[in-house]
Amino acid sequence: MDKHLIEDIQHISLSLFNKNFFGVYHGSISARLSSHSFIINSKDTILDEINEESLVKLDCHKRDYRWTMANADVNIHEHIYEAIPNAKYISYTMPPYATAYSLKHTKVLPQDFFGKKILGEIFVYDPKNINDWLERAPYEIPQFFQKHETHILLIKGFGVISYDRDITEMAKKISILENSCRLLALSATL
Repeated sequence: MDKHLIEDIQHISLSLFNKNFFGVYHGSISARLSSHSFIINSKDTILDEINEESLVKLDCHKRDYRWTMANADVNIHEHIYEAIPNAKYISYTMPPYATAYSLKHTKVLPQDFFGKKILGEIFVYDPKNINDWLERAPYEIPQFFQKHETHILLIKGFGVISYDRDITEMAKKISILENSCRLLALSATL
């Protein structure tokens, strides 16, 4: 695997973990390698210590034993890569303020400078029936991205799915969303 790509994933994954956007064994990060292959963290990976051994290389045209080693979110990543050709990186995070904010609101209207300037209004997607959400998510999430001009999706009570061509930009947008939700929550108590 490309050493530079692994280092980028390590750096961003550690940053997201340190910000509490990933939990222990909770969350996922992937990178497209070609039009039909990508790498994703394995199901046993603690996301603050990503290395080459903790990443699984998958071929979308060949379902082999490696798919069982991949993170549980693998089908979401696969379908986003198939539906959105310009997606180079994908992550599933659960930033606490953004996820909490999603429980009580249908959209995020940032009031802070960076939230307004970079994100604008963020729609909160309500999966409705949570009992079958994990089966529907690989189909509904790419459909949402295809219908809306956004690279970030806040899902009620579930967390944030995001993609980008640049891994740093992807992490930056997640962080800005979390900070905007934190500021909205704090300002509501003043």
